[in-house]
This record gives sequence, structure tokens and C-alpha cells, in this order.
Amino acid sequence: MIDHKNQNILLDIARASISNGLKQGRSLPIRLGDYPSALQAPRASFVTLQINAQLRGCIGSLEAFRPLVEDVAENAFAAAFRDPRFPPVTEKEFDQLDYHISILSPSEPLEFKSENDLLNKLRPGVDGLVLEEGGRRGTFLPSVWESLPHPRQFLAQLKVKAGLPADYWSNSIKVKRYVVEDVNSGSQEGL
Repeated sequence: MIDHKNQNILLDIARASISNGLKQGRSLPIRLGDYPSALQAPRASFVTLQINAQLRGCIGSLEAFRPLVEDVAENAFAAAFRDPRFPPVTEKEFDQLDYHISILSPSEPLEFKSENDLLNKLRPGVDGLVLEEGGRRGTFLPSVWESLPHPRQFLAQLKVKAGLPADYWSNSIKVKRYVVEDVNSGSQEGL
């Protein structure tokens, strides 16, 4: 668990990285020695940005491959300036941003024999899922359960996000689950 002090540090890093992006055109440079050891450990994260409870950007890492402080800085910058669904964040929008950082646990493969078996193993409101099939991949953070509360609906929309038809099924589909630790600057939902 990330304590309250370190959560505030991560939120400050996300803000500073976007500010640096607006001024310098790149993410905040991180000097690892300046941060507590708990934030230097490799962890995967997603950074979700919202304005007035509306999604403004969301980018993240599914696998831990760099220190958490670097992952948050890079993902905050990417959510603000590289999310293909939105234009880059502007100076005018900067003070309106709400930040949501999701720190992911390592993902675990789910074993299932059929789509119904998979649906029965899902934990609404708890599980984040990664679905992979034929070179396609999509993920939903656990917070997506708030807008898609039924497992069948959640899975169908995850298939669509991965570029598959909502009713698609194959015995070669692979699904992994993870949980998140949430760090918030306001009341928002990560997508």
C-alpha cells in the first residue's frame, strides 16, 4: 500500500509532468534518489485525467518495467498530450484537471473453460481485465465497473475495445486480471 504522503507525491509528479509538458514539450525528468524507496520500485500505473467529471485522457502501463515515479510521470504526460482520442491539454485546461492514478498489481492469468465460466469468475468492482486474442489486446480498469456493472456487458465492451465484435468468442482468448490501488485528486472515475 502507498501511504498518504507518497500518494500526494505521486499526484504532484503527475501535475508537474503535465506542467513541464506545457512548458518544455516533454515529461518531467525524474531523479530517483529524490524519492522514497517505495516509489522507486518497478510498478505499472495508469493516469486518468478528467475535467468536470468528463474523461480528458487516460494512458498507462500494464506491466511494471520502470520505477513507479517514472511510470507516473511518463503516463501523466502521455495522458495529457498523446491520448489519440483527444487534442493535447492546453494551458487553459491545466488548472481544471482532476487526476486519478491507478497502481496495478501484477496481472494473473484466469483459467476458464467457456465464456460463461469466465463470467462467473469475474469480480465486479474489483477486477481490472486484460483480454488478448489474435494479436489484439484491450484492458479495462476496475473503475469501469461503475459504468458497466454487469459481467457480460463489461466483457462485451472489453472485446469491442480490443477490436473484436461484442459477441465474439474463441477458445484461444486469453484473459488476465489485476487489482489497483487508487490515488485521486478529486472525485473522478478512470476509464
